[in-house]
Amino acid sequence: MEDGAEFLLTLNHPYKLTAITESYEPNVRLCEEKLSLLGIEVKQVYKDEKLPFLDKYFDIIINRHESFCACEVSRILKEEGYFITQQVGGKNNFDLSTRLINDFQPKFPEHDLKNNVVQLKAAGFEMIKTEESFPTIRFYDVGALAYFAKIIEWEFPGFSVETCFRQLHEMQKEVEKNKYIEGTEHRFLIVARKCK
Repeated sequence: MEDGAEFLLTLNHPYKLTAITESYEPNVRLCEEKLSLLGIEVKQVYKDEKLPFLDKYFDIIINRHESFCACEVSRILKEEGYFITQQVGGKNNFDLSTRLINDFQPKFPEHDLKNNVVQLKAAGFEMIKTEESFPTIRFYDVGALAYFAKIIEWEFPGFSVETCFRQLHEMQKEVEKNKYIEGTEHRFLIVARKCK
């Protein structure tokens, strides 16, 4: 329930016809406290391959930054229903990660637009819209970069100021010279329709 479900509530979809899934236990409780009272169905999910809904249950499924199983999405979506997803791609912050972490290997290197389109087509979807973007991200302070790397542990595995002190020192010189450190994010969007 990112951002307290504000985005979900801005859609103004009838609450009794809305359901959300969440896997992280503390967020499940928050969702239940805030959304169940409105009549929104809240379901905890343990595996992408086993969603707690009947076959052909939804007209539309929206997914933002969460993993998914294309076949399972197809199962619970009605024919000609829509699946809309925005994803953080597997190359997100790759350049910064390789600068900070020795021998860095991305956790999900195949997670990109092309491979997800292949999976969705194999599950019976046609593509309505696809976009992929590699926007830049800038840090004007090495401390901000260190904080960022610490909280995104899957992109910066094993990061700590102590273990990466040399790299941070070099980046500090870069900030002093260029006024910032720049990296590259990775995002992609898919709007797909389930074929009959």
